[in-house]
Amino acid sequence: MNYASIMAGFGGQGILMIGNLLSIGALEQGLGCTYFPSYGVEMRGGTANCTVTISDKEVGSPVTARPDGVIAMNGPSVDKFGPRVKEGGFLLINTDMAQDEKFSKDGVNVLRIGCNTIATELGNPKLASMVALGAFVEKTGIVTIDSLVQALPRVLPEKAHKLIPLNEKALKAGAKYAAEN
Repeated sequence: MNYASIMAGFGGQGILMIGNLLSIGALEQGLGCTYFPSYGVEMRGGTANCTVTISDKEVGSPVTARPDGVIAMNGPSVDKFGPRVKEGGFLLINTDMAQDEKFSKDGVNVLRIGCNTIATELGNPKLASMVALGAFVEKTGIVTIDSLVQALPRVLPEKAHKLIPLNEKALKAGAKYAAEN
């Protein structure tokens, strides 16, 4: 198994954090992985993306031009990374920030999900990226939700550990949405 994924959106949406969480979750399962973040000069509001490659073997390169899966948290990310998804791959579109009902690509499975809406219903709109990651993992099966939950204390700063139960709830809400749609 070798699965290359890209998470992309605006700075401040938690893109780099969910990429890190996915990587640590893979390590929790004994898989190999690389995590390669990239972001613009602005801390919030600029662009951010990261590539995470998970494998049961040694990973040859931390970058990919043709990902197996993409989480696109905004419109520019759909435009940039959606067309790159491999045939047979998966694209998650956050419809609260990317009103792109027209995107389609033969051979690519697309899930449209209102990540911000679900996160707000859970009580914290900042959890949108966690909702997206939960849905992504449910659809792709690259790691388990349990491995992500186990990785949360390693990824979140200690001052945010009180929010671990809410983050777990967001991951599971995303997974539930993906399982039902």
